[in-house]
Amino acid sequence: MRHWYNYPDRINENCFYEKALIINITFLRIFANFNNFVFIMGAKTQRDKIIFGLKVRHLRQAEGLSFAELSRRAKMSVSYLNEIEKGKKYPKADKITVLSEVLGANTGELTSGVLPQRLQPVENLLRSNFLNELPLDLFGIDVSKVIEIIASAPTRVNAFISTLLEISQHYSLQNGHFYFAALRSFLELNNNYFEEIEEAVRQFREDNALSTDQLLSDEELKQLLISKYKYKIIEGGLNQYPELQQMRSVFLSKNKKLLLNQNLTPVQRTFQFGKEIAFQYLNLKARANTSSLHHPQTFEEVLNHSKAIYFSDALLMPLDAFVKDVKNTFQEKKWSGTLLLNLMDKYRATPEMLYHRLTNVLPQFFGINSLFFIRIKEEKTTNEFTIDRELHINCRLHTHNNGLREHYCRRWTGIQLLNQLRDEGTKAGAVVKAGKITHLDTNETYLCLSIARPEFPTQKTNINVTIGLRINKALLQKISFINDSGIPHVTVNRTCERCALTDCADRVAPPIIIRAKQKKLDIKERIDLLNR
Repeated sequence: MRHWYNYPDRINENCFYEKALIINITFLRIFANFNNFVFIMGAKTQRDKIIFGLKVRHLRQAEGLSFAELSRRAKMSVSYLNEIEKGKKYPKADKITVLSEVLGANTGELTSGVLPQRLQPVENLLRSNFLNELPLDLFGIDVSKVIEIIASAPTRVNAFISTLLEISQHYSLQNGHFYFAALRSFLELNNNYFEEIEEAVRQFREDNALSTDQLLSDEELKQLLISKYKYKIIEGGLNQYPELQQMRSVFLSKNKKLLLNQNLTPVQRTFQFGKEIAFQYLNLKARANTSSLHHPQTFEEVLNHSKAIYFSDALLMPLDAFVKDVKNTFQEKKWSGTLLLNLMDKYRATPEMLYHRLTNVLPQFFGINSLFFIRIKEEKTTNEFTIDRELHINCRLHTHNNGLREHYCRRWTGIQLLNQLRDEGTKAGAVVKAGKITHLDTNETYLCLSIARPEFPTQKTNINVTIGLRINKALLQKISFINDSGIPHVTVNRTCERCALTDCADRVAPPIIIRAKQKKLDIKERIDLLNR
């Protein structure tokens, strides 16, 4: 993951359209691949309590005993037995002996920690690290409720897990999917604005006597890392490692060495230094050693990476000044690509940095609460398009990464701009385009602002970033150039395979999914008529 909301580069071809399905399926893949369950509660692990409770429940039902009958025979209260079966209590040795006798099982069998074969997926789930790894608290979910669901309906949970694991294996989903999907959901719930990080940036500037109006250079941040945090910056430190040339930097924690790619632009260097300051100033311990997250081990690592990116962008684009400049930009009557290029130049920002900052401030300070962000990569040698970063805030236009080898709609503003960049063969930098799109399925209309450029440092791909703002009364009042007649307006869809448009000159694949759906509808309609 190279930014705060993206899929990792190497799993682009194995994702679903629907985020909910991604989250449900991928966390199960995590469960199956982790081995150590370390969520400790008292003398016994939570896993021990749940498995013991499931076995008591299984044996009780096999013996045809009600709670009341088991209570009478074991001389234990119904409420206490209920808490055992829900995984909340683990009885002492004397009570285990009594339960074993009543349930017709030996003590070793009851305490072995092994579930019956039919509940094997549940056992795999409980052997995993999921109670530690799932960021349930971020979403206001009580862990005990999750445990109770597993304990009270193990057969149904078992069937659910088995089904999703089978699907996840079919699509070769990897552990990182869940972390990135969960992060995006968390950012979307908070409109991607975090006052505590904004305050930390303000405090950092104050601690280091940096004016809020002062734009920081790569050299200034480099010296702060060296003097304040005892970093050793190795210029061109990745030169001797061919396999690391796609990295911007690598951090060696044992001696605080930061190895830099020699091809970084000053803007990229400044951003990387800002991230390193964030890790130190915010005391973010769990982190990757690479500038991009390729194989995250925990959700905390992914979340801390996101925080460091947010901090760096906020440090380089001070909040008050940035909000003021965006307001001035939106007040322009006529659209011009220079409006965005000027913001990039002023804040020495890449397109990704600029758009990340826009997603921070637009909901919070402009009341623009329905927007999306996508980043599209085009391989120069194959002209194939993939989405590797995305964020959706209160909008239904979920242009998700496509793992089914379908063809993205060529009418999207971003893809049109990438085609322009390829045709022009420009090496001068970024090209900009504005467009209005109406999505065929949702009938929602968005103002799309797109920037495309060659990727650095490798330049093997062209990159487009697009921010889409849903057009409504509020947006019409906020952005003056939105009515500029020079901004084209087209109807779009998700992919060619799912598009019912019949007069699309940009189509690159037949609407096979639409046709398959229509065929099923025709069959259903005929059967309904025959049954009348």
